[in-house]
Amino acid sequence: MENKLLYRGKTKDVFALDNGNCLLKFKDDCTGKDGVFDPGENSVGLTIDGVGDVNLRMSIYFFEKINAAGIKTHYVNADLENTTMEVLKAKVFGHGLEVICRYKAVGSFIRRYGAYIADGADLDAYVETTLKDDAKGDPLITKDGLVAIGVMTEKQYDDIKDMTRKITKIVADDLKEKGLDLYDIKFEFGYDANGDVMLIDEIASGNMRVYKNGEYIDPMTLSKLFFA
Repeated sequence: MENKLLYRGKTKDVFALDNGNCLLKFKDDCTGKDGVFDPGENSVGLTIDGVGDVNLRMSIYFFEKINAAGIKTHYVNADLENTTMEVLKAKVFGHGLEVICRYKAVGSFIRRYGAYIADGADLDAYVETTLKDDAKGDPLITKDGLVAIGVMTEKQYDDIKDMTRKITKIVADDLKEKGLDLYDIKFEFGYDANGDVMLIDEIASGNMRVYKNGEYIDPMTLSKLFFA
């Protein structure tokens, strides 16, 4: 019996499974513009053979580590042959929320606050949240704002912040062992039927900004270095 398609995404399709879980099918489509890969773009710009496979491999690697650390994720298992991942069903916060943890002041952070801090300065695992809204450029929102508009409870926000810092440390420590420095990383969270927060989506090179000896490593090169 064919699985029911629930959602066709930019880089993954989501199907319903008979056991109540969901199946994510990773694709080789990438976000970008004019044929150039850019994880920050909001539309599919190109197709790169094998990118779905490496994104799934990295996601499996980190989800298994995070689960083993006792942090709740949606990951159940994966099938590399079919480039699919079985996950627990989760609801997203509002229409979708992105959570960024920053170790260094780069990218949009320095564009906003560059008058107050030097480019590349250390940040103490700074956590920020943005609403997923392509038309409005994914606006920043505070804890108070999220609670005020009914997207989440104060406890859910506190859980997300705590989990984000713990997960980021797991990823950063692992990269450090490979001689790589994590500057920032983007996550998505959802919640189960009881309202408990869990890490969802993927943990792939396109969601993190990584440097080696002070030089930025693009996501495709990072994936190759990671599995070298």
